[in-house]
Amino acid sequence: MTPNETPVHDVVCLGESMVTFVPSVPGPLADVPAFRRAIGGAESNVACTLARAGHRTRWISRVGSDGFGDHLVGEVAASGVDVSAVRRDPHRPTGVYFRTAGDRDATGAGRAEVVYYRRGSAASALSPALVRREELWSGRVLHLTGITAALSATCRALMRRLTHREPGRPLVSFDVNHRPALWRDADPRLLTDLARGCDLVFVGEDEARAAWGLPDADAVRAELPEPELLVVKQGAAGAVLYHGTGRLHVPAPAVDVVAHVGAGDAFAAGFLSATLRGLPPARRLRHGHLLAAAALTVPGDLAVPPARAHADALAALDDAAWGRLRLGPGWTGPAADAGNGGPLEDDRRDGYDGHGARDGHDGHGGRPDRPEREVRT
Repeated sequence: MTPNETPVHDVVCLGESMVTFVPSVPGPLADVPAFRRAIGGAESNVACTLARAGHRTRWISRVGSDGFGDHLVGEVAASGVDVSAVRRDPHRPTGVYFRTAGDRDATGAGRAEVVYYRRGSAASALSPALVRREELWSGRVLHLTGITAALSATCRALMRRLTHREPGRPLVSFDVNHRPALWRDADPRLLTDLARGCDLVFVGEDEARAAWGLPDADAVRAELPEPELLVVKQGAAGAVLYHGTGRLHVPAPAVDVVAHVGAGDAFAAGFLSATLRGLPPARRLRHGHLLAAAALTVPGDLAVPPARAHADALAALDDAAWGRLRLGPGWTGPAADAGNGGPLEDDRRDGYDGHGARDGHDGHGGRPDRPEREVRT
């Protein structure tokens, strides 16, 4: 795209997505008799959520020439995402993963299992030679995540190219998305280098601590002064936005969590949506929190976003009303849209902590005969 061309898309997202198998009943994977097929992937989650919220989005990736690839592309397209830049690989499969039905048991003590079959997947072959600049630069925003950089050497080369500052590029958004299982054979500090080349960076305070040894949000900003916008997510405590020399903290509303799946991706989508609309910084963070809450109150990776007018009304609440806001399952539906968004309570019980380093189920998998197993506590 040249400086004089009008962007075709609002946001272009690049990265791997997989077919996921969700158990029919709770319990350890070894005891589950049947699974329901769904899809999951950080970048396609963002593209789908933004498309459902009324934005023009494109997803760029590679999938296998197999039935799982057909299903994955069809489901993403059904959300209104442009999938014309998704390529088929006749030699590599579409990645898949299996996970337990929830994060914790009824007592809050259980563990969640996620098992990936991902190594050598079609998307791991992404490289600078296989992605066209005119497709990448067709939007106002190019959204990337650190997951792609960990998939292969060619993916790392592609990410270095895409985060290299050059004239004419769109705004480059980067969600660090640190997955420890992906970085066993590489240095996660590469994520720092990639983030420094981006305009907007999302990172969880907990993942910055795990990947880089940084103790808090201010330390993250000191480490990453280059991005114009830096969002440090603090789980139930909210999020901090650094814009130039400015610092803004916005608390998160209380949420009755169904599953901590995909909330970080939804937060990024909400913040990007508000950014595209030119909303002020505090509203951008609140829209991020609201879309994260939508994801947290459904069992899968993707939720139906609230109607724009409904989200705008909630984001415009005064500080006191925002602090009393509590969101539960069904809050984005038509009944909620007709009201004020759900009950307002004085108490703030367990808020959500799902839009940090451990949402989205985007770890790295092994060969089909040797899967990577991640146990989330």
